[in-house]
Amino acid sequence: MASLELTSSGTADFNDGGVYFIGNATTLIRFGGLTILTDPAFLHKGEHVYLGHGIWARREVEPACQIADLPPIDLIVLSHYHGDHFDDVAAQELDKNLPIVSTADAVDKLGALGFQRGYPLDTWESLEVHKGDATLTVTAMPAKHATEEAVNELLMPVNGHLLDFSRDGEQLYRLYITGDTMLVDSLEDIPRRYPDIDLGLIHTGGTTFLVTVVTMTGEQGVRAVEITKPRTAIPIHYNDFSVFLSGLDDFQKAAAASSTTTKFVYLAHGETYTFTPERA
Repeated sequence: MASLELTSSGTADFNDGGVYFIGNATTLIRFGGLTILTDPAFLHKGEHVYLGHGIWARREVEPACQIADLPPIDLIVLSHYHGDHFDDVAAQELDKNLPIVSTADAVDKLGALGFQRGYPLDTWESLEVHKGDATLTVTAMPAKHATEEAVNELLMPVNGHLLDFSRDGEQLYRLYITGDTMLVDSLEDIPRRYPDIDLGLIHTGGTTFLVTVVTMTGEQGVRAVEITKPRTAIPIHYNDFSVFLSGLDDFQKAAAASSTTTKFVYLAHGETYTFTPERA
């Protein structure tokens, strides 16, 4: 397992943590003295991103903040290299020395932009991050943009990620991020390998690409929750771009009809979900 050592300053708080929803798949996760930025996309409302193969998407919702507003970042966790997950603003304004965990494809493309501290992970591979008393283990989870291989060949490889936070060998909190995936069979392996997920961040939106749906609809997102069984689930990636056809209301309707014991939490841009690890 690869490892990464970060410099610690001050006393880390293990009593509570938070997920700040910036927009699309961009969140700020803070716990145990670690600050993690996911899928950084900061273009303004009305601006466009290029998704490849002649397809552009317009940003429909203003992100809750900009890069200059962020606290110091320890690590970026990136599901894949697409313009709505790592945009031109991120490429220009983020510190090129920030470590980035993602697919080999994304690490390679970001390296060409000057980001040289990439950590590529294949499915089930892990990176162990140490900072002070905290250890964060980031493990790549199975994810695919489409069930049809011909469509996958046209799109970037994608990872989900599992974030395991621990202190002195004691696991405290487990957070699962689906990444941009469809309901592929390998999602069934996640709860068998990694039970007791505390929080799931669920990418929905029903993104269309060449008339094919390449991210989960709201109904499919709820099904992913039923499969992976987090104690709490938060849908993200649901209304930010013009290529999304399945909004938050679809997810809420499916969640209301589900028999899962998972608690659903809904965040608007700029809102924070605060958690208190039971094991802490």
